This record gives sequence, structure tokens and C-alpha cells, in this order.
Amino acid sequence: MKTRAIISVLCAMLMAACTGGYSFTGASIPPAAKTISVTTFPNYAATVNPQLSQKITDELMQMFASQTTLDVTTDEGDLQLSGEITGYDTRASALSASDEVSMNRLTITVKVKFVNTKDPDADFEQSFSRYRDYAATQDFSAVESSLMTEIVTELCEDIFNKAVVNW
Repeated sequence: MKTRAIISVLCAMLMAACTGGYSFTGASIPPAAKTISVTTFPNYAATVNPQLSQKITDELMQMFASQTTLDVTTDEGDLQLSGEITGYDTRASALSASDEVSMNRLTITVKVKFVNTKDPDADFEQSFSRYRDYAATQDFSAVESSLMTEIVTELCEDIFNKAVVNW
């Protein structure tokens, strides 16, 4: 019985010591960091989708709120995420055998600045870009919303991983 009690206490101590700045999502956050601020990403792309700015901002806030223990704020947090949308482009991506456009590509690019006030070595400023192809026979306005949603999710995952996942 005594051995079992000692093992239980040691396991509890080990678990308490490992809680630091890690989560089950693989996020590695300094223990002193309690908040992250996410500012609205203004849209400076040549083509502006009026929903994109809010969609990226909301997705990032939701991702940090659901996958970390950080409190998400718009004020200056211990971690600070800001950026801008620099590209929203559709272009031909493939030609058919008869040299006609068969596929188009929607590409979204965002420039991101991340500041970690607890660990300045983790700061970065980087552009992220993702795309989706769609058949040229499809009307862009009919597929734009779903393509944009898929791309935004991938962009936000890339940004999240760069900011707090140290694999």
C-alpha cells in the first residue's frame, strides 16, 4: 500500500511539473504568456473580398481560443499577432489539350507579424500564401465562398503553427 501511495504522489508531481506551456495541440507557449492579441487584418490586395478581413481575424481568434489556454484580446497581449492581406488573385492554372484554360486558381496571401514579449527570439514577420484550383467551367462567384473558407483555414493553421508550435 505504501508503495502504491508513493507512486501515486510521484505521478501527480510529474504531471504537475509538466503542465508548463504545452498543450495537447502541440502548442509551445511560454508559461508567463497569458494573453494573445489579434488585430484585424486590413485588406490591401488589388482585388478586395469584403468578407476576407473579418474571416481571417475571426478564424485566428477562434483557433487560439480553442487550441491554447491564452486569453484572446484586441489589446496588446503577451503574444501579439497582426498582419495584412496582400493578395487575392485568380489566374489560369492549367490548359487543356486544345490550349484552352481548364483550371483556375484562387490564391490568398497575407503578411503576418508576430511578437512574443516573453521570448523575443520567437518573433517573426513572414508572408503566408495558400491556393485552391477550380474548374474553369465553374462560375467563380459560385465557388468563391467555399474556396475562400478552405484557404483561410489553411492559412490560419500555418500562422498558428509558426507562432506557437515548435516542431
